Amino acid sequence: MLIAVVIFMFLAVGSEVAAKVYIDVDSPNFQLFPIAVCDFDVTYVHAAAKSKDSGIELADEVKRYLTMAGFFNPLNKKSFLDDKSARSPSDAIIFADWAMIGADYLVKGNIKQSEKETISECRLFDVIKGDLLFNKKYISAGNDLKALAKNIASDILFTLTGDEGDFNTQIAFVAKKVNKADIYMVNYDGSDRKALTNHRSIIVSPRWSPDGRFLAFTSFKDGNPEVYIRDLKNGSERKVASFEGLNLCGYWSPDGQKLLLTLSKDGNEELYILEISNLKLKRLTNSYSIDVSPAWSPDGKKIAFVSNRGGSPQIYSMDTDGNNVKRITYEGNYNTSPSWSPRGGRIAYEGLINHKYQIFTIDEEGNNLLQLTFNAADNESPSWSPSGRQIAYSSKINSKSKICIMNANGLNGRILQENGGSLTMPMWSPRFK
Repeated sequence: MLIAVVIFMFLAVGSEVAAKVYIDVDSPNFQLFPIAVCDFDVTYVHAAAKSKDSGIELADEVKRYLTMAGFFNPLNKKSFLDDKSARSPSDAIIFADWAMIGADYLVKGNIKQSEKETISECRLFDVIKGDLLFNKKYISAGNDLKALAKNIASDILFTLTGDEGDFNTQIAFVAKKVNKADIYMVNYDGSDRKALTNHRSIIVSPRWSPDGRFLAFTSFKDGNPEVYIRDLKNGSERKVASFEGLNLCGYWSPDGQKLLLTLSKDGNEELYILEISNLKLKRLTNSYSIDVSPAWSPDGKKIAFVSNRGGSPQIYSMDTDGNNVKRITYEGNYNTSPSWSPRGGRIAYEGLINHKYQIFTIDEEGNNLLQLTFNAADNESPSWSPSGRQIAYSSKINSKSKICIMNANGLNGRILQENGGSLTMPMWSPRFK
């Protein structure tokens, strides 16, 4: 059950402390936050039939989400010199004990559970300064400790970085068995996998709308590669591009009113903008080369795409009217699948190096190239998280592929999904409230 949560700050030290950015996680010298998360103290009202380990479970879930965020190193509680929960901010905390075990930050809290609701109080401390950074109360209907933990972890991340993270997101991907595929979706933590389509055909390029309500994709359901838009709220689907030849889905515009397409209806593959409301097309490219894989910049002013106009597939950018075309990548002979960071400034893509595809990022001027993956797998289809601080991608060895997530600097990788056939083309959703 999703949590119906009311969150409010009822104590703050200083002014606007929860909104302050304390540490730059984008710094090249950044190291994981050492953080101690104590088991939450539990009180049961009217002998509520809840697990006696709820406090341990909540602490473990908070640590799990903080680890997934890629910026924290939750310390082993066996090293704690003081593992008792402080029941109020005024309780004595010996910060030197926490500093001795290497903690920079400390989380303490308690839970009060009844048959109808769970109330949790959580406090975050700066161990080095001895400061209380926030004291928040969370009220939830029922006993959804995972949702509570997600909200607590999000507040911790926001307090320390100024960004709420990607906890309330989902990742769509294509799962293929034999020659039949469909689009599936999982939560940020890899849970609650469910099918979004039932085409049982070749299906590629899932693309979320900016509000998360719609999913665009290309399907061979009726024999020809055609572009569909699915309403995820009511389950309805409609074709929006079914021209003769190739119809490939690109990214949505930031305002959700347009969709980029690759069409071959007039000969070779060219790029178009489709207006969703009236299905009106506007052609962007007109060359003898192959132009594919268009992706909008977050400000809606530019489009990245792939073209072989220089002799091999490379990443280019242009204005949204098709003018001012500029080549971005020069290293390597095969670069494709551009994905623009929501924060702007950098483009992720896959490039062929030493006979394997690896994930790279580069700035939008074509400088500061950074290789993120180095293993023996084919790593493909990068997709940025809404925060712009993590990247999802598919990783394939032999015939098996899985969906992975890493930080934008290539560190702290984890497997999101690896069972259920070939898993490819991940696409990160916007944040959901």
